[in-house]
Amino acid sequence: MSDILNQLAAWLHAVFIEQFDAWILLGFVAQAMFTMRFVVQWIASERAKRSVVPVAFWFFSLGGGTLLLIYAIQRQDPVFIAGQGLGLIIYIRNLWLIANEHRTAMSKAD
Repeated sequence: MSDILNQLAAWLHAVFIEQFDAWILLGFVAQAMFTMRFVVQWIASERAKRSVVPVAFWFFSLGGGTLLLIYAIQRQDPVFIAGQGLGLIIYIRNLWLIANEHRTAMSKAD
């Protein structure tokens, strides 16, 4: 187990520390700006306690985000690993909100 953790630590260091430069910094800034559209939408959904976009948007986001995360991990690209990792949390949370809204509507219909 220790060997696996050491390998993971070495991989994380190689991906996030060794290759860090101004371009990576720019990539993180760009990814943060791109991600803000999801953060703003997420906050709006939290305030409304419901998703304010079509359900298909979240399923495509989840599927595409998962594939992009797999690609980013394979490419060892820290900008896309961090960006897509956060995105997946937001997509899942919105799908959770939609499921709760659907359950509430179904229980009121009974």
